[in-house]
Amino acid sequence: MNQILFFTVILLTNIIQGITGFAGTILAMPPSLMLVGYDIAKPILNVLAIFSGVYVFAGNYKKVDWKELARIVLIMAVGIFAAVFIRGLFASQEQLMYKLLGVFVLVLSVQGFYKLTCKPSQSEPAPAQKAADPASYGLLALAGVIHGLFVSGGPLLISYLTRRIRDKVSFRATISTVWIFLNTIILIEDIQAGLWTPGTIRTGLCSLPFLFAGMFIGSRLYARMSQLLFMKLTYILLFISGLSLLVK
Repeated sequence: MNQILFFTVILLTNIIQGITGFAGTILAMPPSLMLVGYDIAKPILNVLAIFSGVYVFAGNYKKVDWKELARIVLIMAVGIFAAVFIRGLFASQEQLMYKLLGVFVLVLSVQGFYKLTCKPSQSEPAPAQKAADPASYGLLALAGVIHGLFVSGGPLLISYLTRRIRDKVSFRATISTVWIFLNTIILIEDIQAGLWTPGTIRTGLCSLPFLFAGMFIGSRLYARMSQLLFMKLTYILLFISGLSLLVK
């Protein structure tokens, strides 16, 4: 029964992933941990995120912002490798890290949604920033650390990327491609850690039809969305992600 519920979670969260290019893993992680445990949930959700990234990339590769992609992957990869050492130092503090991240994500989502809906001058998204500042690089590095620990760096990456790319097609294509590179690094770490047992492989294979069904439905819904609605949904999902981290 738990596995059936796990597959249902994968279907529903990948509908969201198909729409936005993010949030699928962070929304799926809390219920998946309760249903199948960390050693199964983490490696499977990580690999499914690679497949979902490839799914979006295949049809939108011309819209990828390659310069921005290279910057994100390089800085977040440093954070992912740092997470290997942090995991050992703070192994008993994972719950606290989830709570702190949840609060930060909630603040970002409320602030962003307020600017889009409550300020007349912000009724349309502002132009993208021309250059990233040191604080933005620090945010990306932290996103890499969180992604390395929990495969949940999406919210922090979103807070950076929404200021850099305003076009929804380019945004979705770029962030989806990020997961292909970064989650492959995590996959190698998971294999080295022995998380890919025969049982995990079987569960992962059974998960694929639910992944692709969710991505297909999400892609259909995404094509019907306006630019402003897309940005609003982005911040709403950030808020939900933050809540999921707090109640985990």
